[in-house]
Amino acid sequence: MNTYRVALLPGDGIGPEIVKATVKVLTAIEDLFGTYKVDWQPGEAGFSVIEKYGTNLPSHTVEMLKTTVAALKGPMTTPPQDPTSQQSATIQMRKMFELYANVRPCFTLPGVPSLKPNIDLVIVRENTEGLYAGIEFDIGEAAVAIRIISKKGSERIARFAFQLAMQRKKHLTYVHKGNVLKLTDGVFNQAVRDVSKEFPQVKVNNYIVDAMAMALIRNPEDFDVVVTTNLFGDILSDEAAQLVGGVGVMSGANLGETWALFEPVHGSAPDISGKGIANPIATIFAGKRLLEYLGEKDAALSVEKAVIRVLKDGITLTPDLGGTAKTSEIADAIVAMVEL
Repeated sequence: MNTYRVALLPGDGIGPEIVKATVKVLTAIEDLFGTYKVDWQPGEAGFSVIEKYGTNLPSHTVEMLKTTVAALKGPMTTPPQDPTSQQSATIQMRKMFELYANVRPCFTLPGVPSLKPNIDLVIVRENTEGLYAGIEFDIGEAAVAIRIISKKGSERIARFAFQLAMQRKKHLTYVHKGNVLKLTDGVFNQAVRDVSKEFPQVKVNNYIVDAMAMALIRNPEDFDVVVTTNLFGDILSDEAAQLVGGVGVMSGANLGETWALFEPVHGSAPDISGKGIANPIATIFAGKRLLEYLGEKDAALSVEKAVIRVLKDGITLTPDLGGTAKTSEIADAIVAMVEL
C-alpha cells in the first residue's frame, strides 16, 4: 500500500471549516479504495499565527513541509497592505519550493450558474516572476516595482502549458501586453514561440491581455489552455472562475518539480467564518487534484463524480449556490455519493 506524507494547512477564516469537510471526503474515498493512505501532517500558517510566532510561516512549519510530498491548504488572509508587512504565506511557499506553475481549471458544473453551458478551459500562470517577484522601492515621492520576465522562466511555463495542451485539445493561447511592455513581454512571447516548435501538433494563437479579458466573456468556449505571466494570470483566472459559478467552486494547483500545493482559489471570507455555511467544493476539488498528483487517479475521479452527483441532485447546496445546507452537510452528502 502506498503511503503519502501530505501537509495540511487549515489557514484562516473559513479555512479550518472547509479543510475539515475536505478531509472527511478524502478519508471516505481512501477507506473505500483501501489501496493507499494519506498521512496528514497538520501545520500552522497564515495571518492567524502571526501574533503567536511573529510570522505567517513559522520555521517549524517550513521544516515540516520539507518532509512532505505536497500540501493541501485552506485560504489564508494576506497581511495588511503596508510596506513592512510580510508577503502572503502562499507566495512565500511558491518561491521557497519553486512552484512555477499555477494551474486553474474552469469548467461548467451541473446546477451551478454559468455564462455558457460548455466552458472547459485551463489558465496556466507563471508563478514565480513578474510583478509578484516583490521587488519594490521608493524614489522620493514615487515608488517602483520591478517586473522580472526571464527566458528560463518563460520557456519553463510555456513547455508546461504545451504539454498540458497535448493532453487536452491541442490548442494553446498565450496572453501578453507586448504592444506596450515590449521588452518583458517580448521575452515571454519569444519563449512561447520557440517552445511551440517542439509541439507542432498544437494550434497556437495569442491575445493582448485586455482583448483576452473581453474574449473570455464573449466566447469562453473558444479557449482551452491559456498561458500567461503572473499578474495577468492572477486576474484572468479569477475572471474565468466567475464564468462558471465563481471562486467558491474552483480550485488551484501550484506545481514544481518536486513538490506541489493545492488550494481553493477564494479568500478566507471572515464575514462568514464560524457560521458553518462556507462552500467546501473548491477545496474538495483541490483535494481531488492532490489525489491526481499522487497518482491515485481512480480515487480522484471518484471524488469528482461524487461532487457532480450532489450538484445534479440539487438538494444539498450551500447558500452561495441557492441552498440552505451547512458546510458539514454538503460534505456528508458527497460522502454518501462516493462509489468505486
